[in-house]
Amino acid sequence: MAVSLIILAAGKGTRMQSDLPKVLHKVAGAPLLIHAMKSGAAVEPERSIVVAGHGAQAVEAAARDWSDDVDVVLQTEQLGTGHAVMQARAALEGFDGDAIVLYGDTPFIQPETLEAMIAARANTDVVVLGFEAADPGRYGRLVMDGDALQAITEFKDADEATRAINLCNSGVIAAKADVLFDLLDGVNDDNAAGEYYLTDIIAIARTRGLSAGVVRCDEAETMGINSRPELAVAEAAFQVRARAAAMGNGVTLQAPDTVYFSHDTYIGADTIVEPNVVFAVGVTVENDAQIRAFSHLEGCHVSRGSVVGPYARLRPGAELAENVKIGNFVEIKNAVIDAGAKVNHLSYIGDAHVGERSNIGAGTITCNYDGVFKHKTTIGADVFVGSNTMLVAPVTMGDESMSATGTVVTRDVPAGDLAVGRARQENKAGFARRMFEKLKSQKANARKGA
Repeated sequence: MAVSLIILAAGKGTRMQSDLPKVLHKVAGAPLLIHAMKSGAAVEPERSIVVAGHGAQAVEAAARDWSDDVDVVLQTEQLGTGHAVMQARAALEGFDGDAIVLYGDTPFIQPETLEAMIAARANTDVVVLGFEAADPGRYGRLVMDGDALQAITEFKDADEATRAINLCNSGVIAAKADVLFDLLDGVNDDNAAGEYYLTDIIAIARTRGLSAGVVRCDEAETMGINSRPELAVAEAAFQVRARAAAMGNGVTLQAPDTVYFSHDTYIGADTIVEPNVVFAVGVTVENDAQIRAFSHLEGCHVSRGSVVGPYARLRPGAELAENVKIGNFVEIKNAVIDAGAKVNHLSYIGDAHVGERSNIGAGTITCNYDGVFKHKTTIGADVFVGSNTMLVAPVTMGDESMSATGTVVTRDVPAGDLAVGRARQENKAGFARRMFEKLKSQKANARKGA
């Protein structure tokens, strides 16, 4: 049966103490909302509807940036989860399939859990995702009769016996879409919060002779994010899983607790990652590479056999071919470095193409920005760029060319040529000694005057 997602993302999140909508706060470089959308995408939904409210324009922009296929509907008043789900009714008009309700602030529901809910729907009209809580706290409780779910009772409406139950409600619900909305028509706001609870549909379903059941998951999957401390806990939980997954896939992490991944980081087997490395969004590292300590990578691609760092920075658009070496205190931005090339020390290569086997000397800078436009530097194959060379773009160095140390390259260098572009040195006899004697005398006189 076809599946659609309804992702609730209308809340402000006042405990975040932020102007940013709660679902746009990030874990592992991606908004919480995107984590929820990624989890749901694994079940290949026919439709995805995001219910936005506070900061709706920003929420819609983030959702559409991730997927062009998402529909965004507006909840102008936050009157509870049941009311929020009802805003998706028009978007699912005529849809003959299941709807799964997810939450934009609950980023860790696993695809296999959603698949289990879909499977359970074959024999149950309404399926709720529950978990055994170590500390049930203020979670809603799942009231069971054997394997049948009788009701979901919110904590504030529960008596002491119900509060003693430790099987809790995650909020995630699956039902046939038309059944879900028919049940919601029967929900009212006669409760302590004066809201329309999505959870009330269980009791209504039972009165109508419909069945309700529970699929259980690990409590960690149901973590909801409502405050900065909870956001930090979620980040830590993500990193623990990401590190374990990387090592399970054949990556060596020398000091796992010091390595940080983004939600989309990919690292191939037999790559070694040294301590204190950060992978920001958009990084792919192929097999057999080495990322050395204290390096920062973002929006880049590192091919097999390459070495990066220590203390290197790869910025968006950095493309390293096989067996490239990027050394200490080197920054690469929007540049292609071909196979076997080396940029080993204290250099900036931006908006450039470096050819195969070329060597970029220490202190080299591609002067790519004129204050308005960015310009490209092209360095051919087997080029030797001398230390402290300034390449004033746009400029090209041909294959097997060379620049002398300290050269400022302002014109193209033909293949095989040596470029020398520096001021002629003059030695002024005795000038340094006389200058220092004069300065020291001035300093001594100043101290006497003081």
